[in-house]
Amino acid sequence: MSEQAQPAFGRVLLKLSGEALAGDRGFGIEPSVVDRITDEIRAIHHMGVALGVVIGGGNIVRGALASQKGMDRVQADYMGMLATIINALAVQDLLERKGVEVRVMTAIRMEEIAEPYIRRRAMRHMEKGRVVLFAGGTGNPYFSTDTAAVLRAIEMESDVVIKATKVRGVFTSDPTKNPDAEFLPTVSFHEVMTRELAVMDAAAVSLCKENDLPIIVLNLEDRGTVSAAVRGDRVGTLVS
Repeated sequence: MSEQAQPAFGRVLLKLSGEALAGDRGFGIEPSVVDRITDEIRAIHHMGVALGVVIGGGNIVRGALASQKGMDRVQADYMGMLATIINALAVQDLLERKGVEVRVMTAIRMEEIAEPYIRRRAMRHMEKGRVVLFAGGTGNPYFSTDTAAVLRAIEMESDVVIKATKVRGVFTSDPTKNPDAEFLPTVSFHEVMTRELAVMDAAAVSLCKENDLPIIVLNLEDRGTVSAAVRGDRVGTLVS
């Protein structure tokens, strides 16, 4: 697949789950997986697409899960935000070694390692051809990184949110638990909310619906799928 293929979207927000960085181990950061993910990001960048990336922190700590085990929810969520920053720094390092200019911007200020998130500055980085990694979630507890991804996509005036997961798209139920789950190549925001389909949390889906921002859900483990989606190929599920 040519990295120079004409993209269908000029500005993209890529949402990666933290678990994706862990690979088969299920926790931590697996270098071979990060290598593959950064190859995908580099390919999109070489198309001339303005790219923002939000990475979850579930490979290190999941705030909601920790709170269910008795930890204070606010404290747990802040731990989860810090986990996303660790992941962003790992991805930044490998992207820069592959010749991609990158900026990490955090919703929680820590100037020694990353820039604070300022919308106008982020827009300027994208205009200069830099990949922007948005870390630290929204900076507020009780909001998922899905919601953070959609919020940043709207602020950056993105054309689409691409959610890269471990399944090929949206199903009528969890395909890992139900072998009879039906794959849905297209689905409306209304259906996602009324049928409670596992796409993103309700706040994120509602924001997309209100701002007419489409979501493409696809399998990150299939090499080249994200690049294919950016070119406009039909992969995964289109939520609109």
